[in-house]
Amino acid sequence: MDRASELLFYVNGRKVIEKNVDPETMLLPYLRKKLRLTGTKYGCGGGGCGACTVMISRYNPITKRIRHHPANACLIPICSLYGAAVTTVEGIGSTHTRIHPVQERIAKCHGTQCGFCTPGMVMSIYTLLRNHPEPTLDQLTDALGGNLCRCTGYRPIIDACKTFCKTSGCCQSKENGVCCLDQGINGLPEFEEGSKTSPKLFAEEEFLPLDPTQELIFPPELMIMAEKQSQRTRVFGSERMMWFSPVTLKELLEFKFKYPQAPVIMGNTSVGPEVKFKGVFHPVIISPDRIEELSVVNHAYNGLTLGAGLSLAQVKDILADVVQKLPEEKTQMYHALLKHLGTLAGSQIRNMASLGGHIISRHPDSDLNPILAVGNCTLNLLSKEGKRQIPLNEQFLSKCPNADLKPQEILASVNIPYSRKWEFVSAFRQAQRQENALAIVNSGMRVFFGEGDGIIRELCISYGGVGPATICAKNSCQKLIGRHWNEQMLDIACRLILNEVSLLGSAPGGKVEFKRTLIISFLFKFYLEVSQILKKMDPVHYPSLADKYESALEDLHSKHHCSTLKYQNIGPKQHPEDPIGHPIMHLSGVKHATGEAIYCDDMPLVDQELFLTFVTSSRAHAKIVSIDLSEALSMPGVVDIMTAEHLSDVNSFCFFTEAEKFLATDKVFCVGQLVCAVLADSEVQAKRAAKRVKIVYQDLEPLILTIEESIQHNSSFKPERKLEYGNVDEAFKVVDQILEGEIHMGGQEHFYMETQSMLVVPKGEDQEMDVYVSTQFPKYTQKKN
Repeated sequence: MDRASELLFYVNGRKVIEKNVDPETMLLPYLRKKLRLTGTKYGCGGGGCGACTVMISRYNPITKRIRHHPANACLIPICSLYGAAVTTVEGIGSTHTRIHPVQERIAKCHGTQCGFCTPGMVMSIYTLLRNHPEPTLDQLTDALGGNLCRCTGYRPIIDACKTFCKTSGCCQSKENGVCCLDQGINGLPEFEEGSKTSPKLFAEEEFLPLDPTQELIFPPELMIMAEKQSQRTRVFGSERMMWFSPVTLKELLEFKFKYPQAPVIMGNTSVGPEVKFKGVFHPVIISPDRIEELSVVNHAYNGLTLGAGLSLAQVKDILADVVQKLPEEKTQMYHALLKHLGTLAGSQIRNMASLGGHIISRHPDSDLNPILAVGNCTLNLLSKEGKRQIPLNEQFLSKCPNADLKPQEILASVNIPYSRKWEFVSAFRQAQRQENALAIVNSGMRVFFGEGDGIIRELCISYGGVGPATICAKNSCQKLIGRHWNEQMLDIACRLILNEVSLLGSAPGGKVEFKRTLIISFLFKFYLEVSQILKKMDPVHYPSLADKYESALEDLHSKHHCSTLKYQNIGPKQHPEDPIGHPIMHLSGVKHATGEAIYCDDMPLVDQELFLTFVTSSRAHAKIVSIDLSEALSMPGVVDIMTAEHLSDVNSFCFFTEAEKFLATDKVFCVGQLVCAVLADSEVQAKRAAKRVKIVYQDLEPLILTIEESIQHNSSFKPERKLEYGNVDEAFKVVDQILEGEIHMGGQEHFYMETQSMLVVPKGEDQEMDVYVSTQFPKYTQKKN
């Protein structure tokens, strides 16, 4: 086996060669710390916010095409970038050279406020334009689906990006050149000359034109490498981890045989978050590189076979092409998959995650597995011992040993059968957001009637998000076979499903009653969808749906909302230097868009700089029995561990309420309370050492976790803060009506996006220091308690 240990890729048109690569290094810290390209931001660190979006470009020597796609740098191991070209926000434009039209329009259309998410937004749109210079509004919103913005709001961002659309107005296909929001149409008043209002905040005609010929070219060296050089297996190693990138199927199977417990990584969207957030560690990683057998697309007489190495974005494009070419009765399964592929995560994750990885990970809230489970899909497995096939069913999804992959096996491809006449498949999901959010409950449902008599011959229903694995309601489905598709069947089905797909009150994730409602709602909607199709296919034998049910079939998430906005014009008497009312661009807007704005975490390292990571409480109310720092202090790079004893008299602060302690001394009162802080010469080592601090707790009573418990124990934060004006009690005696009621709000799931960091640099004399702090309350940070 021919091996190579040198990593070669390009960043913004410049060659990067690394000979001693640490397999644990992700692209994001490499860009920020090693190459000092700090425009790519560190937000959530788990591929959920899009602040670290970059463009990855690869050349395929077989198709002779270059593929550009967005990706989350926080999840990309640099070892996986051999032969790739990476483009960051700095590589497309800057104030020192020329800014890119995307950067200009984001800034001038007021699409930036704090600016932290802006480079990611810019790169998502830039990548879209590299593939589609005149995108549709659907393509635009899809491209931004994986980018979150907390402060600006999406309207000005969308407005900026719409200027690249072939038709930037609300109507992407104007009939007779008339838009529904044109003045004088649909009752909208026309804007008159000299009016006090204006329909625009920016002059679109003044923007730089987009010229695709002026973009960075794909490095010719990488094309020559892909075409002429023989592929060699790459091996990278460090003290803790080995990374193998086989380039042939035979080598992949040999590595998997030698290291059966090693995960096979394609996009790192499942293993990456587990490593970061759950502390999972893999001493060996196997990452296949351009193995053709893992990217097959075979059209057979009975269905479609898709390689496990295809990205979800590629699967989406393949299925979209198939449904255009085949009759609808054959593509029911593919339509259902496409529905969820359009909202699964964001564009970045869909371009990184592989079909095989999504299936094998078997997350309980997987959007695709419930559909594949009802569709009689099969998995093609390979190992050194040979090949075999297993069904993708409930036993596989629940990881039963006799229905699962063996440790030395890999998933090579997936068989997805064509649907038949009188067979119908639907997919449902409900999440907190339409895109880029894990489903609360999702479902795949399939029914086959055999003939047009409306009698159920086959029925399969599966649910995700309601248990530790995807659940198939096979007993309920079996009891419904032979019944007519009518409301009586629906009533029986609801009772059976609720009994079989039971949710305990203490089910993980909570929302039990809501989930039970969704389980039945999805079933009801499936019944209505199938009933409507049956009516169209055979109007004589199947009755029309009642009018009151038709709204249940409507898509609740309308993609685009048309609106018209009016902005105040500047009065003729207003002085030109008076800024009030003028649509002035954010002073830092262009720097936000080019990545040149410097945040605390972007500042260069200071000589002898140390990194601090807090150790926080894992208990809600407990006594600290002991703290063992010995193992953490013995780790390389750890300088010291700060406890309450170090702070002594300054271990307290006051913020509107009673004095609180910085670091806990003898008791903790909430999960996440600061206990001590590790100081190390690197952020990575500080975080590793923090996990080695051993704290022994003794739980205390009462444990107050709910509002009801706080009322019961008369426990609340003091002093009580409230807004009152006048005599409230007397006012209640004379009012006409008093409305009373209760509202209950349980625990909240937080997605923390605002990275708080600070840098403290001692000046060396008179105990002076410079403090660089990210805060929205600078006055308080200077307050002496």
